[in-house]
Amino acid sequence: MSEQADLEERPRLRKSAQAFRTISEAAEQLNVPQHVLRFWETKFPQLKPLKRAGGRRYYRPEDLALLKRISDLLYTQGYTIKGVQRLLDEGEPELPLGEPAPEESALAQILAELDAIAVALRRL
Repeated sequence: MSEQADLEERPRLRKSAQAFRTISEAAEQLNVPQHVLRFWETKFPQLKPLKRAGGRRYYRPEDLALLKRISDLLYTQGYTIKGVQRLLDEGEPELPLGEPAPEESALAQILAELDAIAVALRRL
């Protein structure tokens, strides 16, 4: 059997939670392309991975936590980049991942009421 085949069959060792991650590992963990992480670095000054020779990025555990927060706010909670920038700049207390902000719950309730009004108006 070839050496390449041996490498493919061998299970990958898991890194410790405190280990630094490469951009490919971070992107895989967050399920986003690598270029998105590079783009976020330009938009969020709080995000500063270590850069080694040749520009290789290494993400610390706190960088990954921030990336997860940004990803959740953008993709799950529907914030815009400017909205996330404002939240991070203001140092708003973090909500658990996936939990909508109180103003989002109020907005959802208002939208539901407007939908009910629209349905009632269509019946007229």
